[in-house]
Amino acid sequence: MLSVHTSPLHQPGTGDAGGMNVYIVELARRLAALNIEVEVFTRATASNLPPTVELAPGVLVRHVTAGPYEGLVKEDLSAQLCAFTHGVLRTEAGHRPGHYDLVHSHYWLSGQVGWLAAERWGVPLVHTMHTMAKVKNAALAEGDTPEPAARVIGETQVVEAADRLIANTADEADELSRHYGARADQLAVVHPGVNLDVFRPGDRRAARARLGLPAEAAVLLFAGRIQPLKGPDVLLRAVSALLEQRPELRERLVVPVVGGPSGTGLAKPQGLQKLAAQLGIGDVVRFHPPVGQTELAEWYRAATALVMPSFSESFGLVALEAQACGTPVVAAAVGGLPVAVRDGETGRLVDGHDERDWARALEPYVERSELVARQGAAAARRAVEFGWGASAAATAEVYAGALARPAGRLGSRRRH
Repeated sequence: MLSVHTSPLHQPGTGDAGGMNVYIVELARRLAALNIEVEVFTRATASNLPPTVELAPGVLVRHVTAGPYEGLVKEDLSAQLCAFTHGVLRTEAGHRPGHYDLVHSHYWLSGQVGWLAAERWGVPLVHTMHTMAKVKNAALAEGDTPEPAARVIGETQVVEAADRLIANTADEADELSRHYGARADQLAVVHPGVNLDVFRPGDRRAARARLGLPAEAAVLLFAGRIQPLKGPDVLLRAVSALLEQRPELRERLVVPVVGGPSGTGLAKPQGLQKLAAQLGIGDVVRFHPPVGQTELAEWYRAATALVMPSFSESFGLVALEAQACGTPVVAAAVGGLPVAVRDGETGRLVDGHDERDWARALEPYVERSELVARQGAAAARRAVEFGWGASAAATAEVYAGALARPAGRLGSRRRH
């Protein structure tokens, strides 16, 4: 596996670490349990990192030196792809020929490296986009920066080079076909999963006590990277609108924001705190740094509802995680979120990003405990359908199909 711009060892919720990190970690572990050995190549971001780290039995993370260890943002990494590719090829050269059977690249930067490595080794390339420039640019948050043309070109090249493309949903597969010309024989839909051992229902009052939240509060949680794409400002504006209409709710409303600045949000790392102050809801909003999965599950269990006002989501793993903890999700009707969230059953899907619409969507969760209980129970049942074991098994089938395809497609890439 290739994950150039973010390491599976990094803490999700800040910087460039997010759902993709969780995806790679969980998928790699479950593949190893199926007797598929996995090595994840990622860029070294510190000089003191060991060359290799065992993530789990059968899963090895390799740190590749490519460019300065610190100070490089994701947008600068395309200039380091040659150095990264060299590190990958040099590692393979130290093994017997045919050491790697298949390359699975994640995100377009890794796809560029995977393209070259697969050509060199004569093995199939499987690619997962995670996000796509054309899709993101079609649904930009106000003031957000469009993805550059170089990324669009790079993604188009990876789609052309890949033997198989794994999409999170049928809609994503359609977007790959429509925007990038992906062929039907390349596409496979595999839903991501959720770690049901970590994310599971529990005692809400006990979780709130451990986190220092009022037992009787209405807790509207945002969990994720703080950047315009994720729409945390939409939640804050909606809360302001709700309190303007219902000022008596201020006494029991708590809005935790768990996560750190990322992407274009790094330009204004205190922007969300300033917005909360400007809206006059600084007493309601609580900011908390990113946390590990065990504590994150506590935040989900403590919440009345998880709120996801994203402008674009390839799937939205946090929606599954929250539901697995028995918490309803109020989410934007974008990307893969309508697959993860059943409108009216496990939460609510909201069209658009108008704060008044979001205020109306959130009010029932603040007011109606029976709604929260009913949808929370349905959410937990829904999440059980998305175990990582099933995702890994389906991914292994994609690998088998890529390895078994006619030799003609691979013939130009085989070593002689």
